[in-house]
Amino acid sequence: MAATQVKASEAAPATGALILIAEDAPEIAEILAAYLARSGMRSVHAADGARALELHLSLKPDLVLLDIQMPQVNGWQVLAQIRQRDNTPVILLTALDQDVDKLTGLRIGADDYVVKPFNPAEVVARVEAVLRRSLPREEREDRRILRVPPLVIDFEQHEAVAEIDGVSHTLVLTLTEFKLLAQLARSPRRVFSRAELLATCLPEGDTLERTVDSHVSKLRKKLEDLGLAGIPVSIRGVGYRFQQGG
Repeated sequence: MAATQVKASEAAPATGALILIAEDAPEIAEILAAYLARSGMRSVHAADGARALELHLSLKPDLVLLDIQMPQVNGWQVLAQIRQRDNTPVILLTALDQDVDKLTGLRIGADDYVVKPFNPAEVVARVEAVLRRSLPREEREDRRILRVPPLVIDFEQHEAVAEIDGVSHTLVLTLTEFKLLAQLARSPRRVFSRAELLATCLPEGDTLERTVDSHVSKLRKKLEDLGLAGIPVSIRGVGYRFQQGG
């Protein structure tokens, strides 16, 4: 895989979209996740086809980067099952470069096809292009900035601001704290389990659900320092919710 760096001036506008990377090679998944993050996108990794289907069902990603040669359930089967559920955009990643394989993928319902080895910057550009085609303009623009009073979350700038009594306060957050805040704020009344937050917001090296509690505690303290008490809300035995109320 080419190791070309993405220049800031070349990066596409951030969308805050969630990308499911279904890839059994961890080094490839890590590189793709890093390049997606530079373009303002979130990602979650599945190392086999069965896990990819689980995460697709539970997290409803905006797009799937799908390796064909996957263990347990191969990419063709994953794609077919995704298409039975909905129209989530899918870009196939594969070492198979025969025209018949490309045609098979497109006929099953893939939106694009990238042959390995690939330039990760090109993959991100293709992701941006597919998302532009699949989302209305208004929805794409709405995804860049999320307003959940009193917070304004800017995915393009990776910045969260609290607007209190007419004064804007910028929160100094770690990347993990920002991801947790953004994930919870997207569905403020939904309860997210620790497992969900671990999968979508924490580095792959973190595998313990109690690690989520530590990061949430630090995030809550920073919000409390601004007078925003009780955010996020702890739901005993389940996980966390952004707002009070059901």
